[in-house]
Amino acid sequence: MWFDPDYAEMHYKFKLPWSLLYKNEPEILIDAPFQVVPGEDTRLFIVVREANRFPVTLETFEAVFTCGTTRITKAQPIREEVRTPFRFIPISCGKLPSGNYTVETSLTVLLNGKRKRIRRFNLTGLKQNPLQIAVLRNPIPKPEGYIAGETHSHTYISADPVEFGASPAVLQQAAQSVGLDFVFCTDHSYDFAFRDDNYMIRTDASVRYNELRKEIAALPAFPKMIAGEEVSAGNSQGQNVHLLFPGNPFYVPGEGDCGRRWLDNKPTLPIAQIVSQTKLPCFAAHPKEQMGKLERFIFRRGDWHAEDLLKGSQNPIAALEFWNGSRDKGFELGREFWISELEKGNFILPLGGNDAHGDLNEYTGVKIPLFKLKQSHAHVFGYVRTVVQGSDPISAFRGTNLYITDGPALWWTVEGETVTFHFQSTEDFGALQTLTVFAQETLGTKKEAPIAAPLEKISDFEAVAKVSLSGKNYVRAEAETDFKRFALTSACPALKDSART
Repeated sequence: MWFDPDYAEMHYKFKLPWSLLYKNEPEILIDAPFQVVPGEDTRLFIVVREANRFPVTLETFEAVFTCGTTRITKAQPIREEVRTPFRFIPISCGKLPSGNYTVETSLTVLLNGKRKRIRRFNLTGLKQNPLQIAVLRNPIPKPEGYIAGETHSHTYISADPVEFGASPAVLQQAAQSVGLDFVFCTDHSYDFAFRDDNYMIRTDASVRYNELRKEIAALPAFPKMIAGEEVSAGNSQGQNVHLLFPGNPFYVPGEGDCGRRWLDNKPTLPIAQIVSQTKLPCFAAHPKEQMGKLERFIFRRGDWHAEDLLKGSQNPIAALEFWNGSRDKGFELGREFWISELEKGNFILPLGGNDAHGDLNEYTGVKIPLFKLKQSHAHVFGYVRTVVQGSDPISAFRGTNLYITDGPALWWTVEGETVTFHFQSTEDFGALQTLTVFAQETLGTKKEAPIAAPLEKISDFEAVAKVSLSGKNYVRAEAETDFKRFALTSACPALKDSART
């Protein structure tokens, strides 16, 4: 849960007789990938949940795309009665000219014998914001030999009293639209352990996990979809933290902060016990996420600490997902945590993800259970991506060379003692504004600091900077465009026994 980005659930009453969010209707919303790469169709999705309890007939759909003086209308009949727990209906709008579109949508439905018009959603108290879709002019910059992915997302398995996600098929189509090569579907470990039609009734978690793996394996080969878990695990202080475990072949239990057992909230398994069962890379999810005292108390939630990273073990934590959809306080504290590990010689990888439960364009979620919903563009599927050198999305994280970004490309190459940082952007993401190289010197305070790095500007959208590894333990770089799009690299270590891949 973590009161994180998600499609909002409006029916659960926590055994109370009322809720300000409740309606005798299924949750209905219109969603769409936030951007479309060149050559891809623009896709919208009608999302319906809990129509098994509240049947609905979808009649007609219309979308009006506006970009400057351009106005494009797409309309089609639906004529479908929905009676299933989940239904995701794709609407292909074809290939649109490049530009930033505002999309007003309208869905006519028959509910409880009455005809009703829904704009974006029927959720209580939210602004009916139009969709915002950027149809890109140029391909997303990415060096040859790298793959880009969403490392933290949720399917419909992650469904509980306050949230639910999208189907793997929808996420794959969205990944194709926004330009991803792979997606880690990391559903909450505790949600596998309960039925989706009743959040309080237990079921066989291993069976549900294997069913999801089979569903994902049956999808097209590209973009590569990988089943996994966001495991609630115990840190060194006996608190619940979240561990990303993509590609695990078996279910790992974790129910400490599931919210279904109230103050019976001790972690199910410690981090070390979980990662010792596998040779696959595991990641620390949102290691310094900000949360209130009440959330920490009720769910026994805590932060990741240095001892939780298991440096020196057979399977240390491979990466820190401190960029979790937005550059907020959690990002700043998480980056500081990451740098402190680099300064100690632990060249753990940075990781960027979004923790999106659906949320292809903006997120809608529960702010105060029973009372208030929220919406934001802070966490959107595929917006922050991890771009890693390699061809296999799992084994690539055993290397050291990657970057995390919400637009521009920034990576390093090594020749002898010279490290070259390469920057590339496009008109869609903005011109280079700053490129800063950081290093830890072998002498002195051992604290990381910016260093001089002469910039060779090839164009407004392309540049390189070269530095020497001599006298340094590692170097890394950060860059930002005039559109406030940002990227940072992993550390390039100077140690001779470090693998630079």
